[in-house]
Amino acid sequence: MMEQYIEIKAANPDSLLFYRMGDFYELFFDDAEKASQALGIVLTKRGKHQGADIPMCGVPVHAADDYLQKLIALGFRVAVCEQIEDPAEARKRGSKSVVKRDVIRLVTPGTITEDKLLAPSEANFLMALGRVKGGGEQSCALAWIDISTGAFRVAETSADRLLADIFRVDPRELVVAEPVFHDPELKPVFDLLGRVASPQPASLFDSASAAGRIARFYEVATPDSFGSFGRAELSAISGAIAYVEKTQKAERPPLSHPEREESGATLFIDPTTRASLEILRTLSGGREGSLVKAVDRTVTGAGARLLAERLMAPLTDPDRIADRLDSVSFFRTEPRQCQAVRLALKGVADMPRALSRLALNRGGPRDLGALRAGFAAAGDIAETFAGKALPRELAGALEAIAALPAGLADHLARALGEDLPLLKRDGGFVRPGYDAELDEMRALRDGTRKVIAAMERDLAEETGIRSLKIRHNNVLGYYIEVTANHQAVMTGSDEAKARFIHRQTMANAMRFTTTELAGLETKIANAADRALAIETAAFDALVAEAVAVVERIRAGAEALAVLDVSAAFALLSESENWCRPHVDSSLAFEVVGGRHPVVEQALRRSGEGPFVANDCDLSPEGDGRYGAIWLLTGPNMGGKLTFLRQNALIAVLAQAGSFVPAARARIGVVDRLFSRVGASDDLARGRSTFMVEMVETAAILNQAGERALVILDEIGRGTATFDGLSIAWAAVEYLHEKNRCRAIFATHFHEMTALADKLARLHNVTMRVKEWEGDVVFLHEVGKGAADRSYGVQVARLAGLPDAVVQRAKDVLHRLEAGETSGKAERLVDDLPLFSALVKREPPKPARTDMLGEALAGLNPDEMTPREALEALYRLKVLAASG
Repeated sequence: MMEQYIEIKAANPDSLLFYRMGDFYELFFDDAEKASQALGIVLTKRGKHQGADIPMCGVPVHAADDYLQKLIALGFRVAVCEQIEDPAEARKRGSKSVVKRDVIRLVTPGTITEDKLLAPSEANFLMALGRVKGGGEQSCALAWIDISTGAFRVAETSADRLLADIFRVDPRELVVAEPVFHDPELKPVFDLLGRVASPQPASLFDSASAAGRIARFYEVATPDSFGSFGRAELSAISGAIAYVEKTQKAERPPLSHPEREESGATLFIDPTTRASLEILRTLSGGREGSLVKAVDRTVTGAGARLLAERLMAPLTDPDRIADRLDSVSFFRTEPRQCQAVRLALKGVADMPRALSRLALNRGGPRDLGALRAGFAAAGDIAETFAGKALPRELAGALEAIAALPAGLADHLARALGEDLPLLKRDGGFVRPGYDAELDEMRALRDGTRKVIAAMERDLAEETGIRSLKIRHNNVLGYYIEVTANHQAVMTGSDEAKARFIHRQTMANAMRFTTTELAGLETKIANAADRALAIETAAFDALVAEAVAVVERIRAGAEALAVLDVSAAFALLSESENWCRPHVDSSLAFEVVGGRHPVVEQALRRSGEGPFVANDCDLSPEGDGRYGAIWLLTGPNMGGKLTFLRQNALIAVLAQAGSFVPAARARIGVVDRLFSRVGASDDLARGRSTFMVEMVETAAILNQAGERALVILDEIGRGTATFDGLSIAWAAVEYLHEKNRCRAIFATHFHEMTALADKLARLHNVTMRVKEWEGDVVFLHEVGKGAADRSYGVQVARLAGLPDAVVQRAKDVLHRLEAGETSGKAERLVDDLPLFSALVKREPPKPARTDMLGEALAGLNPDEMTPREALEALYRLKVLAASG
């Protein structure tokens, strides 16, 4: 057995090997040690190998999914090794022959399909990178597949935007040819991705053989019918398909045909911006507090995934955006229709994932039930739209719903029962009345006593022997028993002898059987097996029928997801009082009464009061050709970052096809979105906070065009004051003169406000504050003009700095503002160091009697434990004794 294990493990060196032994998956050697530590299970030992104990651990087969989930989350890959031979066949080769085993599947982060391992609201993409070189140049492409739903897309990319495109899709796994993985130019990208990226043999990505591999997978003569793909795209598609074939072994998932995403069709958002805007998850990695969490009102898993996809890849075509907005407007003006659709969709399970599991022979009766529920909901929804004039997107969705296979829907409704088991081997999922033989077998299996009693009653009436009994024992099985007095009835004629076959004579009784009873006994003995066989055959037939029309089912399921997202956006806009944005091809960016979609809801939940809405207008003025730049000044905690981010998120929402949190909004399509906010370092790569800031700023200045939207915060703060001011100054000038983009630039360098007199498209705005009795009140309002102060000392006091530090800071600030630093820094200090100055400004210490009073005043007996009270009493006694 261990020889077999070592041979199979050698073929799968990069995976933990789950080796099936009876009711357990066992792991040995290094795999056992890794799994034991990762899963927190007991590490044992069994047998010897080269004189040393063999480490071993195992997990039950019935609970394997739970353990797989933990291992996949930790970045492991698992090879599942099952018995592929009947043990009876192995015994024919000898009593000590080992049952044949082989890996039937590789479980990796990007290829899982089980419900327990997948988050319902998140896609699970496997991505492949294809690269070809020629003529001194290289071209790259990305292909990504969600095996759990069958989605398959491909897009061209380039080395400079590779990371951004990967982050846009957010794959769980990226496979790359080994030479590409080790290419120094691209290695930093893969290092950032960590375990997500894994090298694979270059043969999987060979562009010369790619067309043939794709054609064989889809069983077509040529992939040209799917579209005209470049060599890099074919390489990426081939790599993704080859990896799927490698991990799924003999099974073939029902992947849709590769669909190309045209370059520039979606809003480009670089990785830094995507992270800072917290679209899918917050900076800490959670979904709570993210944009998608704040706006998600969907009721299906497929709808939630489509919502996330739209937020991650907003459109840049105004017409397509308008189609989505028309759908939301329809549901907004038809609340009953919206409610009816949402009510119908609540009963829909995850059709795309159920379909994929069925096609991969990993599905069960509940997956067929998911299709049945989806078909039923689709029928109900179609009825609610009867006679309605629909916008283009909804009309297309209704066409796809109408094309769902009615025959399969009817077949599922007739065949499936109500309470469906998880596994087909459990049986009991076929509806009574669907199959006459199945009903008979179930009756025999479940009602043996009733069947025997009925036969006993019939025989007693036929023979006239009221004491006739049908009994059972382990020797004879079922038999007819009569008293010896009735022997003549059972054997007195040739017809009786032919009918009743003698089995046994007792002292006071005789036992017989009949052909009918013997047949019934055989049926009873085999009823359970036969019933399960009939149900299994019915299941396989239904699965084959569903797989045959997989494209129509998938299209219908996608249509239901579209309806879910549109209705959810309508409900969101109604409950949050959002408006429909006007999105066009201009360079306008006008938001009236804009709010932050996440912060506003957080303030409402915490009861901290209403969100303060603000306007933003970066539109070209008059006949101007380019958008404006706002130079935003004001104190920390005044709301600058919130204002920056809310306008970026409004652009994302508008181009994703959602209404936006504003009273009115007009958005000229943004093709690139850049954000540089917050502070972070990259010490592992030798980058300080300031270096990271400069690298990110350089990327923006090198890539932003006139259609871009840029939000920048505190450029230059990580270095000396004059260096930082100079960099920020030059950056604003470059944005104005070279990039010519729409931008909001927040800064504490008030000297920069003078640029408004020099740069025609630059406007000064500020976060308004009020001072009251020495304190600063943040109004969170944006108004024209410039701040004359940053109120940093007041914010420091609010943060809890010691009073002595705050007072000293005020003194130093006063001297700086008075111009006392024109000479030397020594003018800021007295004859003594800073802390000596602090000591001189401290009030005299209170007398000890005052200290006793203060100690008494600081006690709160209601909040003290007995022990705390006793300790306080001892302290008071010490103070009193000291005078």
